[in-house]
Amino acid sequence: MKPLNQLFKTTLLATSITIMPFSSALYADEEISIAVAGPITGQYATFGHQMKTGTEIAVEDLNKAGGVLGKKLKLEVGDDACDPKQAVAVANQLANKKVALVAGHFCSGSSIPASKVYNEEGVIMISPGSTNPKLTEEGLSNVFRVCGRDDQQGAVAGEYIAKKYADKKVAILHDKSAYGKGLADETKKALNAAGKQEVMYEAITAGEKDYSAIVSKLKKEQIDVVYLGGYHTEAGLIIRQMRDQGMSTILAAGDALMTDEFWSITGAAGEGTLMTFSPDPSKNPIAEPIVATFRAKKIEPVGYMLYSYGAVQAWAQAVEKAGTTDAKKVEEVLRKETFKTVLGDVSFNAKGDVNAPGYVFYVWKNGKYDYVE
Repeated sequence: MKPLNQLFKTTLLATSITIMPFSSALYADEEISIAVAGPITGQYATFGHQMKTGTEIAVEDLNKAGGVLGKKLKLEVGDDACDPKQAVAVANQLANKKVALVAGHFCSGSSIPASKVYNEEGVIMISPGSTNPKLTEEGLSNVFRVCGRDDQQGAVAGEYIAKKYADKKVAILHDKSAYGKGLADETKKALNAAGKQEVMYEAITAGEKDYSAIVSKLKKEQIDVVYLGGYHTEAGLIIRQMRDQGMSTILAAGDALMTDEFWSITGAAGEGTLMTFSPDPSKNPIAEPIVATFRAKKIEPVGYMLYSYGAVQAWAQAVEKAGTTDAKKVEEVLRKETFKTVLGDVSFNAKGDVNAPGYVFYVWKNGKYDYVE
């Protein structure tokens, strides 16, 4: 028979072993995990940084206000580097962590395969920046976006170019990505529908440093305007190399030029570059208090920061309305209600696309971008 003091120690240890998992589970139940997923590293990390910053400040503000359903939010970060395979791995990791929301991904090529994982695992996905129509056209009930679509963006770009540069030679380039080719194709469609035919339609390879061959071809064809379906890095290099060859050709592109890194690549050579993006939410009076929060932290809310913030806001309001984080119930609310966000009043259609103002043109001047006058 064990001595009394040894028996007491054994009993206490057994009790501790029984209680500790319960205490841990109870503590975990006091938090709701959500995530931001995007290119935290890699060539397009500037956009991942924008998304992460916007989401972090949204979580911080919600927690200061009492959390969601009276529980604090815990933020997980997933790095897909804009790689489809890595995105699927990240999606599985986040699903295993039982996140209730993923604000992401950024690149459409990552969002589309990741969305299938979230759908199977019952996770709400709201993308701040994936614009390829296929993301919501696949009909997954858990998938939403607070940005527009490439068929909307391309329509604005194609019509604008056809009207403003009616007597100019136009070329269309794309980087073969889901985002880049999709946007280029939609722009071509709208350009042609407006009665204008491009002189060239060519693919480039993303990640290269030397685009002199395609630039020489543009010069030979005396192209006045080149539309690029692709990202800021390639756009910046092509502009610089056009200027090096003495070309004054205007480059136009989509929302992937909404980063100061673009100007860091081009310098003064980027002057006059055009791009499409949704109306700037930071200029909306309703966003002033949140913009002030960013600026108090010495952060200028550019690009996708406010879109990421708004994605978290919409989800949080839907959860409060549903009274649960259960994906199916939250989905129903997201499709029925209108949400007050930094982006303005946000609602979603049956596909999960945001009902919001369309795209407008911006121009780069003196290292900053603003609306085309």
